[in-house]
Amino acid sequence: MVLIVMADDGIPFDGDTPHNGPLGGAESAFVSLAEAFAKRGHEVLAYTKVTRSRNVRGVSWRPIQEGIIDKASLYIANRGDKLLKLVPGADQRIFWIHNPADYLLKWRYLSKLFVTRPIIVFSGAFHAQSCPKWVPLGGRKIIPYGISKTFTGVRRKGIAPPTAIFTSNVLRGLDWLLELWVDRIQPQVEGAQLHIYSGPATYGSFGEARANAMNAILEKAKSLNLSGVKVLRPVPKKELADVYANARVMLYGGDIGETFCLALGESQASGVPSVVKDIGCVSERIIPEETGYVARDDTDFVEKAVTLLRDDTQWAAFSDRAVEMQRGWTWNEAAEAFESLLPSINCHIFGSLEEPAKFENVK
Repeated sequence: MVLIVMADDGIPFDGDTPHNGPLGGAESAFVSLAEAFAKRGHEVLAYTKVTRSRNVRGVSWRPIQEGIIDKASLYIANRGDKLLKLVPGADQRIFWIHNPADYLLKWRYLSKLFVTRPIIVFSGAFHAQSCPKWVPLGGRKIIPYGISKTFTGVRRKGIAPPTAIFTSNVLRGLDWLLELWVDRIQPQVEGAQLHIYSGPATYGSFGEARANAMNAILEKAKSLNLSGVKVLRPVPKKELADVYANARVMLYGGDIGETFCLALGESQASGVPSVVKDIGCVSERIIPEETGYVARDDTDFVEKAVTLLRDDTQWAAFSDRAVEMQRGWTWNEAAEAFESLLPSINCHIFGSLEEPAKFENVK
């Protein structure tokens, strides 16, 4: 057992937040990794902008604004440059980033990276390629997000009705999808519906700053009820798992700013096939022609969406394959990969720092 300190200076959240309401992907990943460390026997201190200290599922959550301890075996700074110099006595320092790495080229990041030289952890190959080799670091590692047992334990309930879902950021292509749905997809599938679980509340202060733009698209979606479009409130993870248990297909074009897309990872593990485009990281989340389709263009996207909504045999094959192949990398495996970066134990798993963590049956 070692002492692990994790820090995030974004929105206020702790281990109960994803159980009580919607939460963004980066914050959900932070919670899941902290709890995985605790289950593996480590002492975990998680500092965020919470207002009081409390223990949740083995993790000690503390207000970062009240200060942070100086020493730890492993320190994980999550996203923010102001966190990089904290915990000066850490045996190993990791900078865990979740957005394309071009923002690291700003001087306020470069200057701190030059001094602290952390190992930077990326979530996938597309993500890692966004960081130039000359950026001063102590190492690079690809460790994909784990998938929560909330989703790996989903049990399908027979052939799903022709219900497509969208659970990503509204600003990441929902307006584009609505046009394809109304004009070209829904007219070809009797009784087809598109259910949207998204909104500003999921993203904290980020969502508040962009609420007007998000709500404008959601209002457009609400006006399309005659085309089978339903806008529902964002839901906690347990409720989202129930949504996936009854969903037919995830439709998502992708976004150049996406580096993992936890929504796709979780829905795939729940047995929901996907149709995506080769934009950003999203093609890494599916196994093409086995658990979903990577569409060449809009016309191909429409054709593949219609196929999965209409063809029960094809859908069932893809759904079964997703359950079989996309449940092998949980947060326990991700935590083990992070542990391998500790100097005292990094000799026995996952290869060199320049290599991605090796895992089977997961894209």
